Amino acid sequence: MIRRATDTSSLTGWTVVSLRPRGQQAALRAAAARVGATLLALSPLAIEPHTDVASRRALRDALAADVVLFTSPNAVRAAAALRRLGNARGRPVLAVGEGTRRALQRLGVDALSPTRMDSEGLLAMPALCEVGGRSIGLVTAPGGRNRLAPALQARGAEVRRADVYDRVPVAIADARWQALATLLATPEHVVLALSSTEALDAVLRQRPATLEKSLRRIAVTAASERLAQAARAAGFRRIAIATDARPASLLRAAANAFV
Repeated sequence: MIRRATDTSSLTGWTVVSLRPRGQQAALRAAAARVGATLLALSPLAIEPHTDVASRRALRDALAADVVLFTSPNAVRAAAALRRLGNARGRPVLAVGEGTRRALQRLGVDALSPTRMDSEGLLAMPALCEVGGRSIGLVTAPGGRNRLAPALQARGAEVRRADVYDRVPVAIADARWQALATLLATPEHVVLALSSTEALDAVLRQRPATLEKSLRRIAVTAASERLAQAARAAGFRRIAIATDARPASLLRAAANAFV
């Protein structure tokens, strides 16, 4: 069953399983604590910024486009490490969501983000609706939001892609799997916070065979309809859909659906 979020309640006594990249658990951990939950980090990926000349050149070209689009806070941070970011007069800067917009704002860059914080929401923004003959700078990483570039090209735009970091698979420590196995003895109060199909696939590839059935008994709170469908395809059945990928939104959806 897939449910959508409405109101707010607590997750006291629950454990939130996070698949966010290594070293990026703090926001979700704090959000979990605010609703009475604990967090177990299963990080199957790490963020590796690019530092090569080709990436610097691609970023320079992307930032000179008619519209510039950042697909994640990681893209903002990696781009800022390659060159100084700033406002360009008359050149719209778009962010996939509020977290990305705030990351740009901290660097002095004014950006717009959609109400619906996903690829579909971005593509519906006025700045991307009439783009025939215009250039779009896409600051991103390999994989991830693969729908954007083809959709923009289909609208007649020239896409200048700058991959500024990689998501690198990393091994999950045995102690983490053992901690999860303990939780799965009573999976009713365990919820997986899902904001990346790539992370989900990476975890499922690593998961011990002994956990295969019990893992799919936990709840899932997904950041979008697309991610909810990916969870269902992977065998999960208790699924809630959040309004976006922000930690508070993910946990609100879980509390509303499962408590």
